[in-house]
Amino acid sequence: MSANLIASVVICAYNPKLDILQKVLDALSAQTISPNNWELIIVDNNSSNPIKNLIDTSWQKNTTFVLETQLGLVHARVSGVLASKSDLIVFVDDDNMLSKNYLSLSRQYKETFPQIGCFGGRSLPEFEEIPADWFFSSEINLGCQDFGSSQYISEYSKSKYTLSTYPDFAPIGTGMVITKGAFLAYYHEVKNSLRRLELGRKGKSLTSGEDNDIILTLIKNGYEIGYFPDMVVTHFIPKNRLELLYLKRMAFESNRSWIKVLEIHKINPWKRISKIGFILRLIRTYFRSKPWIDEKHMLSWQSNFGKLKGLSEI
Repeated sequence: MSANLIASVVICAYNPKLDILQKVLDALSAQTISPNNWELIIVDNNSSNPIKNLIDTSWQKNTTFVLETQLGLVHARVSGVLASKSDLIVFVDDDNMLSKNYLSLSRQYKETFPQIGCFGGRSLPEFEEIPADWFFSSEINLGCQDFGSSQYISEYSKSKYTLSTYPDFAPIGTGMVITKGAFLAYYHEVKNSLRRLELGRKGKSLTSGEDNDIILTLIKNGYEIGYFPDMVVTHFIPKNRLELLYLKRMAFESNRSWIKVLEIHKINPWKRISKIGFILRLIRTYFRSKPWIDEKHMLSWQSNFGKLKGLSEI
């Protein structure tokens, strides 16, 4: 670790939209701390055109470009962290704009809570197109969350490691802050597990269990998890992610991934279902969910479908 660097910002990107990525970089260049005191690591996850040739980061002299040819968010994150020099990692997606004090607050909370392993704050949407009314009553968050103005810290011991251990306010990948020691503890567990390395996003796949896997691993290892509402990140939501087809895929894959994560950590409260049982329960759940009524019911059905699919695959 470099004593002068208070944070390492890691951006993992795969064929990013350059206009949005530029907004991400603009927000970083506007941070209240000097660029001399933090570093920028951009992990190109094998994009069609090398990202380093498409953007200007001359304002940040502490910039490192890393090429990770193995597709997948988990692999990209690992490459970024291994290349970092600070003891504090801030994950920024290629569509996340951090508030001006995000990095300074990240360091402040890391120092204030020495047992903390991972934390975040509010992730607020910036919609390219205003969603339909039904979207806001659905349970799809699209990488956004807001748990109000109160600060939360979890303190769980290994003896309490159960499904209920997972904090409702746990950070998601959008603006996730994690200590390097905590991430390396997670990496030590997953590096030889193909099943866990495949939990994250890969290309256009919507598999999304890596953040849950990180949180549960850290809790198991005695780290605290935090939520600090004055840390704010704006998450750009393009209009294609508001289309029903995309949201259906998201609802299905997120619940399917969640079951896999719970099974990996041996805290899955539901029993595995057989192929025949899967079909029977799928039919029963379909009629209970009533997806023909409206979009909200359709998404609820897809969520249940994903859960059942996950239980049939464990």
